[in-house]
Amino acid sequence: MSRYYVRMTDKFMSGWGVSEGKRNVLVVACDTWEQAAAIEKAAHDRSDMQRVEICLKPPRERSGVLYSRKHFSDFAGDWLAYYRGEAA
Repeated sequence: MSRYYVRMTDKFMSGWGVSEGKRNVLVVACDTWEQAAAIEKAAHDRSDMQRVEICLKPPRERSGVLYSRKHFSDFAGDWLAYYRGEAA
């Protein structure tokens, strides 16, 4: 099964708390293209998310970046507004 990753910079969470001095990047693992496309569209609707993209590989660890890793099944509400699959 293919896996897709939606990567985005979380402007709100970057630079403070556990992300102090770092950029916080949210990475959402999705099992299908439809899930990834829905998360991508929802992220574009949010003012706190920047640099949104769908990737085929998870990002590699980088200095100065804190990765918050989630799975599609962890999301609800507005995040699923564009999803029309079985779990909606």
